[in-house]
Amino acid sequence: MNTQKNSTIAICLTAILALSPIASFAQATTTFSGEAVALRANALGISLALSDTGPLPSSGGNLSTSLASVNVLGLASADALKSTSSGSGTTSQSQSSVANLSLLGGLVAAAVVKSNSSATCSGSQASVSGNAQLVGLVAAGQSVVVSNPNLAISLPGGISLIVNEQTSSSGGNTGSMTVNALHVKGPSIDIVVASTQSGITCS
Repeated sequence: MNTQKNSTIAICLTAILALSPIASFAQATTTFSGEAVALRANALGISLALSDTGPLPSSGGNLSTSLASVNVLGLASADALKSTSSGSGTTSQSQSSVANLSLLGGLVAAAVVKSNSSATCSGSQASVSGNAQLVGLVAAGQSVVVSNPNLAISLPGGISLIVNEQTSSSGGNTGSMTVNALHVKGPSIDIVVASTQSGITCS
């Protein structure tokens, strides 16, 4: 009787030990988030999202999209719109860029607008980073040199421009970074150029 009971206990223990590594592995998967959009606008009754990768699956992968040019009269024109987002291993990263940008009839213009963001695991610790790169940025006829994030500029007509707009959160095993290279806001106007988001949850 005792032998049979001991055998049953032994079988149960063996089953638990055999299955527990599988359970641990399932819980220890790194997950990703990300999206990149070259031009998003809600203005003058127009709503659009161009060269938008869509959201990255939590399992990671690679997303990319491009558009040769766009011209929405009076609102925005740009060339070479391109966005990518990817997640694998210990890193999630997104990039977006446009060239020859003109917004609101030239109120804001730039030769090149780029942003990138990334989220990385170092062991079980998450860290994030991101930045915007702008070449030939002009706002209301004035050249703008960008250094620090979240530079706010007031423009005519109650319009505001935020350059290198960054929002981040990180703590423990989770982190997320969003970078909008340019963000134009005003009465019935909300335009974002070169927006990237990257996030990660470390195992």
